[in-house]
Amino acid sequence: MQRRVLTFHDRAEIGAGVQAKLTVRQIAERIGRAPSVVSREIRRNSTKTRGYRIVTADEKARKRRARPQARKVAADPVLAARVRADLRRSRTPNQIAGRLRAEADDRTREVLPGSLDAEGRAVSHEAIYPYIYALPKGELAKAGILLRSKRTRRKPRTDTCNGGARIVGMVSIDDRPDGVDDRRVPGHWEGDLIIGAAGKSAAVTLVERKTRFLILLPLPEGRSSEAVVDTVIDHVRGLPQLMSGSITWDQGPEMAQHAALSVATDMPVYFAHPRSPWERGTNENTNGLVREYLPKGTQITTHQPHLTAIAEEMNDRPRATLGYLTPREAFNRLLVASTT
Repeated sequence: MQRRVLTFHDRAEIGAGVQAKLTVRQIAERIGRAPSVVSREIRRNSTKTRGYRIVTADEKARKRRARPQARKVAADPVLAARVRADLRRSRTPNQIAGRLRAEADDRTREVLPGSLDAEGRAVSHEAIYPYIYALPKGELAKAGILLRSKRTRRKPRTDTCNGGARIVGMVSIDDRPDGVDDRRVPGHWEGDLIIGAAGKSAAVTLVERKTRFLILLPLPEGRSSEAVVDTVIDHVRGLPQLMSGSITWDQGPEMAQHAALSVATDMPVYFAHPRSPWERGTNENTNGLVREYLPKGTQITTHQPHLTAIAEEMNDRPRATLGYLTPREAFNRLLVASTT
């Protein structure tokens, strides 16, 4: 039976269980998997400094699955001889792997002309490619082997999360529900990064649109999409339901993993149009105020208490747009009103 790999939903449940300090056995019961699977997942995919973070864990697992197999062919003289013999007959790695599997499953099947007996061994085409391209330059030609592609090395796999590609699955700011644009409904946030000197440090800013309440979050592991989304997940999961409506972001690559954020928090992510900062005016204005504390050209601290102190001071400033309530007062009034 084929092994069922952990899904992102499974990892979201594991992350929630770790955060709630559940035992491995309790988490395993939640997702219907063996405790050993959960234990191995936490051990293999946790970070050294921040523990188990679901997007980082999922990305680590994806990259591990994407790695080519170990040099299985080169380590086995019988397999290596068979692969070379088949390559000389202009058979592709897919054809070679398929025939090996067929012969292994049916030992009465004859070896093809020009081929060699593999003695029941089988290997995937993904293991054959690294063997071919690891051979010294010119050795294929000396052995009378000509690959169809004429290439001497394999094309690298592409990673759609990097390289400035368009973010997959974006939902436009135009599709936000009624009540968000005019701030009638609370719980809808605008998010962004503020960047430190030479781009070497950054922090997340989240601003609630109705009350202008600010959350400032450090990024000690950098501003990759995994690090940013994990940080946002860790903090918005603890928000009251009233304040868990949605997040609007620009089209920066740090939000490439937006789907994972939505799955883990039930908060949809909407994207502003390119080069349209006014569509996230609350956040842009707030970032300008944050720069009074964290000027451009300086390193941004990774110390959460420092950033929390800045946010608290800003949340205690009375605002004319709030009738001279502070963002904290406006935020808390809405929470109290929702429970009465």
